Amino acid sequence: MRTMKLGTSNLEVPVVAVGCMRINSLDKAGAERFVQTALEEGANFFDHADIYGGGKCEEIFADAIHMSDSVRENIILQSKCGIRQGQFDFSKEHILESVDKILQRLRTDYLDILLLHRPDALVEPEEVAEAFDKLESSGKVRHFGVSNQNPNQIALLKKFVKQPIVANQLQLSITNANMISNGVNVNMENDSAINRDGSILDYCRLHDITIQPWSPFQFGFFEGVFLDNPKFPELNAAIDEVAKKYDVSNTTIAIAWLLRHPAKMQPVTGTMSIERIKDCIRASDIHLTREEWYAIYRAAGNILP
Repeated sequence: MRTMKLGTSNLEVPVVAVGCMRINSLDKAGAERFVQTALEEGANFFDHADIYGGGKCEEIFADAIHMSDSVRENIILQSKCGIRQGQFDFSKEHILESVDKILQRLRTDYLDILLLHRPDALVEPEEVAEAFDKLESSGKVRHFGVSNQNPNQIALLKKFVKQPIVANQLQLSITNANMISNGVNVNMENDSAINRDGSILDYCRLHDITIQPWSPFQFGFFEGVFLDNPKFPELNAAIDEVAKKYDVSNTTIAIAWLLRHPAKMQPVTGTMSIERIKDCIRASDIHLTREEWYAIYRAAGNILP
């Protein structure tokens, strides 16, 4: 698979990340087949979070991949922490404790990337900085990032945190594309012009922070997928037309649409289907034309002023 640099780091990563949030839906044999297929296809970047399956997803993954030193050398592991029952927690104590438990479940000595999961209203960035320093100096985490944060939240962290923020995981799909549409509809009096995220897309590009789109097939907030959904006839017709041209699936085109953006994003998949993960990975070989990209964008109901 095609690769890219993650943020300002020297870490070379596949352009498509394998999300493991639903790996607990597979039996042991199915999980092994899924992970092996991803590796065979060059998708060796695996995204986790300590809340996925209450931690079980990380354990299941470690079993499925038969974690060992030799295996660990050939994969890239990312996990997230900060979500607790009924609250968010970026305290130094919680971050350090969470990472130790993540490493134990994944049966590894280090994470390639740790992301802070959802903004904590009570964050004390000085504590985050202390936690990051300790994790880096101990070798437990090599790179750091955030998830679902806006520019000023990142800037506040960067005032105290010395490590580069290499990634920001954000909800983005063809139908959930406000971070793109508000930049297209600047100075317009329509809903698409509403800036809901502080121009996070431009901020990440300016500061070389890799955007990792999550839920790349979802519409709304986990309301369902737009592919083959009768609620989106025009969008699916546009996607199917482009898919036919390239002789690939509609899944491939939905990911290729994200990869076409010059921000050099790294979509995070959520599927546990072997065929669909293969289709996602095939997107790395597709480069949509400007006309194709905009046709799909408009077909989703996104307007041009």
